[in-house]
Amino acid sequence: MSKPIVAIVGRPNVGKSTFFNYVVGQRISIVEDEPGVTRDRIYAQANWCGKNFTLIDTGGIEPKSNDTIIVNMLEQVNIAISMADVIIFMTDIKNGILETDKDIALMLKKSRKPIILVCNKSDNFGKKTEDISEFYALGIGEPLAISSTNALGIGDVLEAVCKKLPESDEENDEEITKVAIIGKPNVGKSSLINRILGENRVIVSNIAGTTRDAIDTYHENEHGKYTLIDTAGIRRHSKIKENIEKYSIMRTLLAIERSDVCLMMIDAKEGVTEQDTKIAGEAHDAGKGIIIVVNKWDEIEKDNNTFNKFKKEIYNKLAYLTYAPIIFISAKTGQRVDKLFDMINNVAKMNALRVPTGVLNQVIDEAIAITQPPTDKGRRLKILYVTQASTKPPTFIVFVNNKDLFHFSYERYLVNHIRKEFGLEGSPIRMIAREKVEK
Repeated sequence: MSKPIVAIVGRPNVGKSTFFNYVVGQRISIVEDEPGVTRDRIYAQANWCGKNFTLIDTGGIEPKSNDTIIVNMLEQVNIAISMADVIIFMTDIKNGILETDKDIALMLKKSRKPIILVCNKSDNFGKKTEDISEFYALGIGEPLAISSTNALGIGDVLEAVCKKLPESDEENDEEITKVAIIGKPNVGKSSLINRILGENRVIVSNIAGTTRDAIDTYHENEHGKYTLIDTAGIRRHSKIKENIEKYSIMRTLLAIERSDVCLMMIDAKEGVTEQDTKIAGEAHDAGKGIIIVVNKWDEIEKDNNTFNKFKKEIYNKLAYLTYAPIIFISAKTGQRVDKLFDMINNVAKMNALRVPTGVLNQVIDEAIAITQPPTDKGRRLKILYVTQASTKPPTFIVFVNNKDLFHFSYERYLVNHIRKEFGLEGSPIRMIAREKVEK
């Protein structure tokens, strides 16, 4: 990333995510009155007084904890600190200085990065009733009192941040393909991203549902520029008991919505489950380019027929996704992961394809010549002409003499003919029928 990076760091439940959401202007980080909700690094773009920077929200850290998830969270925070140009160290003015705050302060001072010390939850902001002076003992510098919930004092913090930011070297606006990695919990989404990046970018554990937020990561290689979006696995609704889990599902659906291509990950050991069909259906309904990625292929015993058998079974259970290419990988060993980006580029290209009206109507005329439109009670469907209304996905408006005669079976026939003519691998195609009176 070429923009300066600002990381928000602190122990659990001091209000980091509330501050983050206010600054970036939208509810990206999950905010819940429960410690340890934000686990991975959350990125968003922010601007203050004309200065652009990337803001990172991090999970609450407890440096001396032995809990597996918390230890992994600490690793993520350390990565965020190493990437950051400026660090916002957030504390809670109501609780005063805790031992954990002292441990974090020591850790941050070792980083030798510029640090802004913030005392949040100053609900009597400006009345000087809370004693902020004790926070000088952390040895970080002058503490700034704020109330993230009431949006008080945040401007002062951002001004202090901007004074310490290096000059940005922003890239020109170039096409960046947004790729959402979707699938049920524990299918290997985070492992795939870590394999691509060559670093432990997101927490990986064998505890289902470890990734709760949708995580954005910029990645550039010889194939192009990408934003990889790691999403929380969508559980069955019967298993959704926490509010946090509900937020994560919303975040996943929003991640699908803003992506160009979805990598629909399936566990080779389990095959296509009912849950997979629902998740894939969300991407299909959203009109996104889709690649079916079968993970853990290295753990399957194979014979000469295994590949074709799996492929047939997948398309049988995901009948609406027969246009989506399938790739068999192992995120663990890296098997075929390098082949993903050519597929991503092609599917993104197909999803954004625009067909000239003249060429489109030639193709439709050919289809009609091969198979005549259906009749109903002596009336025959007439297709007057077709035009493309939009891309992502390619959407075509078919002007007909009678919409009731435009049966689904003939619509599917035309869609298949268009797909065959122009490729359109990995992209859904939409058709909208409109009646037009013949002159």
